[in-house]
Amino acid sequence: MKNKKNYIIIGAIVLVAAMIWNAVSEPGIKDLKGGFKEVAFVRNEQNSGPVIRVYAVTVEGEVWKEMEQYGNYMPHTKYGTTRIYFFEAGKPYPATVSLGDNNIPAEMEKSCIAIYEKGGMSQVSFKQYPFRK
Repeated sequence: MKNKKNYIIIGAIVLVAAMIWNAVSEPGIKDLKGGFKEVAFVRNEQNSGPVIRVYAVTVEGEVWKEMEQYGNYMPHTKYGTTRIYFFEAGKPYPATVSLGDNNIPAEMEKSCIAIYEKGGMSQVSFKQYPFRK
């Protein structure tokens, strides 16, 4: 009987250790290639309705898949919107972003290399060079 109890305790310890390791070893933004750096952020004050988040992020190179993965890692609220403007590191980027229709200054649009947007019901949009005509 004592032997069975020891097996249960050992099994529980192994299970808890595995759950902790799994939680700590999850991939995240720090694991992505591209040297992502958040340079500007704004969030609306709404806490009972749709939350709108707008970010400006610099990245080293055109690592499209990592940019989209970066967006997937960022916070999102059901029925809210998360919008990320990507800019090449070492080139001009906005110091601030704003809420509304125009989130970045017009003169910064030509420097934007991609936009990631996750809208209501988690619909994702990723556009490369969105302001080129």
